[in-house]
Amino acid sequence: MSPSLGPLTDGSRVAIIGGGPGGAGCALSLTQMARALHRQLHITIIEGKEFQGERHYNQCAGVLSPPLPTLLEQELGVAFPYDLKRTTIHSYILHTDRERIALQEKGEPSIALRRIQFDAYMLQQARERGIGVVSARAVDIEFHEDCVVIYTENAPVVCDVVVGAFGLDEGTAAIFTRQTGYRPPKHLDSIVTKYHPGMAAMEAFGPHIHAFLPAHTQIEFGAVTPKGNHLTINIAGEHVDISAMETFLASAPVQNVLPNLAAARKHNPNDLRFFKGKFPRTLAHRFYGDRYVMVGDSAGLVRAFKGKGVTSAVQTGIRAAKTMLEAGISARAFHEHYRRANRDIIHDLPYGRLMRRMTIIFARWGLLDPVIRAARSHPALQDALFGAVSGHTLYRDIMLQMLQPGMIAAVLRELPRHKPEALAD
Repeated sequence: MSPSLGPLTDGSRVAIIGGGPGGAGCALSLTQMARALHRQLHITIIEGKEFQGERHYNQCAGVLSPPLPTLLEQELGVAFPYDLKRTTIHSYILHTDRERIALQEKGEPSIALRRIQFDAYMLQQARERGIGVVSARAVDIEFHEDCVVIYTENAPVVCDVVVGAFGLDEGTAAIFTRQTGYRPPKHLDSIVTKYHPGMAAMEAFGPHIHAFLPAHTQIEFGAVTPKGNHLTINIAGEHVDISAMETFLASAPVQNVLPNLAAARKHNPNDLRFFKGKFPRTLAHRFYGDRYVMVGDSAGLVRAFKGKGVTSAVQTGIRAAKTMLEAGISARAFHEHYRRANRDIIHDLPYGRLMRRMTIIFARWGLLDPVIRAARSHPALQDALFGAVSGHTLYRDIMLQMLQPGMIAAVLRELPRHKPEALAD
């Protein structure tokens, strides 16, 4: 290994492509850790979006889960922005096409807010700590023996190592694909919309996220999330589109929880506009190498099937910073230290994929109905369902819980009441 690929030293230059939670979190972590080591780094974030003024819409549902507040305050020295909170989530209500169950939050609650406001806050925290921000998109990249050159819509940025925190942006991914062996993770599509049903309806709706596992062949899951003065609605699947969202909105279980929907479509032209996004469902290929490393969605380092994308982005940004400062910026350093640091996420991916396939099959044939019926009188099964829906628990642990003989027996007792139906259209 060349000495120049060792740990970052005083005066080292780091460029981060992407100013979202992963990029800002990595930059803030580098600053915090370098100060403790008495090193001065030159850090530049390259971000083409304007977070201030909410000029861009973020397709994330905007539910921030623990341990994110602890990560920000203890690892980054940044106060969690509780003033941005729209709703504190106290429970999840899980629906199939025929059954439903309320799953109560027992630990630290999740917080619903506007993601674009959170991103703006994080980037401002980076600026206040002397981290440079270039408001432009990266358009190309060159790797040299002693540096990396990133061409932007403005001036080029020269650095010793580049961090990819660009989510699933296809243009930036293509730049890395041309220059390295990187391939972005496979993904699910999502459709997101929102509407304002009125404050009386919002108060009646309550601090609950409604999660749906429909039998529809396109839709893997959907959710309705309260955000202070409005509801955010999202669906996800490999090929969801506007037609799938319209079908979801028209379904009886969803109609039963959406207040004043018909009036909103008539009277507010800014409501129920559809936005398309995506999020990873696999690990990226070669998400690190000499002088580069990916964090968060760009690496596919999110909790399988159920996201927690913001928390994972900050966690992996911190882990990348630690690797660069303590082990180095070579492919070997990232493999031996960064990959190992993320083994909690990586080792859970196969269990998440298995649970995803099982959930799809069970939902298509109505086999989740006996699971929900059994859970009403089985607290341990309720805990397992809550862990799966909220994203708080590793899927390995959830599957071990659900495969306990007592749980299996409880579900089997409900099967005689189940009448299989054909796949939904």
